[in-house]
Amino acid sequence: MDATTLVDTLTDDLETELSRLGSSKWLYALTDGDMTGEAVRAAAASDAAAAAEAFGDWESDDADAAALFEALATTATDRRDALDADADPADRETYAALAAFDDPVERAGGALGYALVTDRTLGQMVGFFVGDADPSTANQFRDLRDAHDDAQARVSDTLDALCADDDAWDRATAAATAVVEATYDDYVETLESMGVKPKNVC
Repeated sequence: MDATTLVDTLTDDLETELSRLGSSKWLYALTDGDMTGEAVRAAAASDAAAAAEAFGDWESDDADAAALFEALATTATDRRDALDADADPADRETYAALAAFDDPVERAGGALGYALVTDRTLGQMVGFFVGDADPSTANQFRDLRDAHDDAQARVSDTLDALCADDDAWDRATAAATAVVEATYDDYVETLESMGVKPKNVC
């Protein structure tokens, strides 16, 4: 196992969940049904604020892990500041799942799950602003997605450094899966609370 194989495995095993977390319905849930540019920016800023807080709380005696957690917190902070430096952190199950990890391998795995979701969410936000005839903001979100993709690559590199055996890769896989599933649960519960019934996972 290596990080590239892990990403491919997660993408295949969680194809439905990840696809829906990169859809317009996820934006609808994130904005409480307020599909305006202002609401989308606010949702992205709140998500970034929560991520900055979550990753900023992580520490490790392992140099690779510590450097990763610092980089993730910086990337999320930069994204928040670019959108709204005063944004309140989002309160979602994603961050409860991340907060539950205390082992460097599990934390790096959880960070990968978060990264896979966020890449798709930011991609949908780019598409939203393209459709909203706001090319300037679309380009801003492209830049934010590029910065996030760089952070995801660092997560993969760190997993390759941290995971020395199959047990470590299994723990990383379980953590990544838990974060994606927690986020998907939020997607389902939020839409249902708004009277929208998501399709079942097949």
